[in-house]
Formats: sequence, C-alpha cells, structure tokens
Amino acid sequence: MVVTAVRGTMSMGSSFEYKKSAAEASASGSLSEVEIGLVAKHALMLANIENRLIMGLSDAISNLAKTPEEYLFCFLAPPKPGDSATHIHEVLLQAFCFENDIYIIKVDSAEKLSRLLGSSTVQSCALIQKTWSADHQTEVLSKVEDKLVDYCEEHWEESVKPIVKLPEK
Repeated sequence: MVVTAVRGTMSMGSSFEYKKSAAEASASGSLSEVEIGLVAKHALMLANIENRLIMGLSDAISNLAKTPEEYLFCFLAPPKPGDSATHIHEVLLQAFCFENDIYIIKVDSAEKLSRLLGSSTVQSCALIQKTWSADHQTEVLSKVEDKLVDYCEEHWEESVKPIVKLPEK
C-alpha cells in the first residue's frame, strides 16, 4: 500500500519527541514498543480534538460502509472473552479495512482505549478519518500519523498484526 501525503506538524502544540536509541535505529529502523504506544495515543487524541474520530464497533461499521475512502486507521481492541459475536464483527471489519487500504492497529485494551478518549462506555473500536488538503486532492498527515503509517507499513503483509500497548494514562 502506498500513501501519497503531505507530512505536516502536530497541531496540538505538543512537544512530544520521537527518539530512538542508536541500537534501535540501526537494528530495525522502527519505533520501540513504548514509543509506538505513545504515538498511537497522540494520534487518537489529535483525531478526537479535531473531530475526526469515530468510536464504537457499530458506528465504525456504519461509517465504513458509506465512505471507506475517508478513513486512515482502524484501532481494534480484543473483545471480551466469550463474546463471539463481537469477534466475528471484528474479523469482518479487519478484512474490509484490508480490502480498502485502511491501516489496522490492534491495541491491548478496550478499557485503555475508551479511557484515553474520554468515553463513559467501553469501546473496542476507533476509526480515524483522513485529513485532506484544501483542494481535497492530497492527504495531509500529522507527525504522529506519519509515524503510525510507517509502523503499519512495516507490518502490512503480516497475517497476525502486533498488539500496540497503549499507555495507562
């Protein structure tokens, strides 16, 4: 999958920096587990502030059915044990996202995802809408979205996606 985008700056005024140790940078070129969790957190918070976030499995499915080309990331948390209906919906959602070039990011906890976004109910899914240039021709990525795209590209072909551990707070 190739994304044509303008790489921008984060509009929240955050001073968050992405630093790798020399060993990490030379060994894999990818972010550490803690760093990718922080990047995911900041991307979710930014999308929430900019009203580009859809929360909840039902709302995600409904919005994707209408305009899949408008979404960049799909965050999925594992369903509760024994919840086979939600599991089936999530498997189908993942297949739909893959078919429509939407990056899937599996996170470790629906509770953390919900708490991070200020939801009063536990949600296992969140979608981030794309940001477009003024002429609606080019995707515009914030720094954190750019980092997430790089991370997702590293794992695009893997049948089992790695699980991103979201920060506790």
